[in-house]
Amino acid sequence: MAIQVIAEQEFFVGTPTVLEGPAPAGSFAAVFEDDGDTGYFYALDVSEEGAPLQDAVHIYNAANISDRDKPVRAVIGWSVDNQKVVFLINDYPHAIFDFAGKQGYCRTGFPPAAPEGEWSTGGHAWSESAIDLFK
Repeated sequence: MAIQVIAEQEFFVGTPTVLEGPAPAGSFAAVFEDDGDTGYFYALDVSEEGAPLQDAVHIYNAANISDRDKPVRAVIGWSVDNQKVVFLINDYPHAIFDFAGKQGYCRTGFPPAAPEGEWSTGGHAWSESAIDLFK
């Protein structure tokens, strides 16, 4: 997987953490947030005044992670065309946003498709083919 690492941080699951990763070029950005209970990954278009949030996917429930006492390494990486972003924990892809295709993917498949909107109309189910977006 060819990515440009934009942001990385070591943290403990269940400890409030925010990791921001703007695309190297353009108006897209991605943010990971652990609020102490859950981990979410957000897709943003900062050129959208008042409503930059485009999509959001669930990464984990902290209570379900058995080895929360061990630090993890989170990475936000962008494709060379600045249209796709991946969120990795310990080098394992947990979520991908394809801004060109307006699709989000995550291992938990949550949330389901929104009844209205332009993004992820078929849901957020993980697809191994999403990794091919970074070739």
